[in-house]
Amino acid sequence: MEEKRYALLLAARDSDYVKKVYGGYFNVFVAAFGEEGERWDLFRVVEGEFPDMNELKKYDGFVVSGSPFNAYGNDYWILKLCFLLQTLDSMEKKVLGICFGHQVLCKALGGKVGKAYTGWDIGLRRVRMVRDLRSCSFMEELGDEIPQFLSIIECHQDEVWEVPSGAEVIAFSDKTGVEMFAIGDRILGIQGHPEYTKDILYNLIDRLLNNNCIQSDYADKAKLGLEIAEPDRKCWEKICRNFLKG
Repeated sequence: MEEKRYALLLAARDSDYVKKVYGGYFNVFVAAFGEEGERWDLFRVVEGEFPDMNELKKYDGFVVSGSPFNAYGNDYWILKLCFLLQTLDSMEKKVLGICFGHQVLCKALGGKVGKAYTGWDIGLRRVRMVRDLRSCSFMEELGDEIPQFLSIIECHQDEVWEVPSGAEVIAFSDKTGVEMFAIGDRILGIQGHPEYTKDILYNLIDRLLNNNCIQSDYADKAKLGLEIAEPDRKCWEKICRNFLKG
């Protein structure tokens, strides 16, 4: 049997913390979504490193990571990433977008993204899954294995305003109208971070605070929420793996 091959399109630079503890974000993603006997390749798109267009057909799926950049920005690498995502869409390749990845996937395919109307969302968020989906068999297959409400780690100040045509909203929360969207079984966007562990977010909160991106009382509140509850990581990993491997 031929080995499955996936590519991580990394849109963020490794933080010192993640480098020290996990050896980089690539390892965090492969630990969450990878399985024995698969090949995972890393492309640091934020540094302008992209897969060769002639090699795309060799991949079974692509994952686009989070990023401190705006998905609606006009940086050259973001525009190039949008073109790549449009190409993958036309090839009917599977693409999973996380946080920034969810937003940039939406933008590339004709949806609308922008600043979140209600500001930052950092910490644990309870999202509600939509039942009776039209076209997402990867979700239908999981059925009752996935409860109606799931907690996920979030860290974003942008959001999807409008999904691309043909897309379905498959999860929402009281904070964000599009927590997840899908186009059939080949495009999946998730606003939260299924791959994050709590310690990664604690470190990120400290960095945002040190850079004056958030206020200290907001940081304390976000940390407190993390202390009293857990993200449903196993369920999220199951959803992502079922999508990528299905």
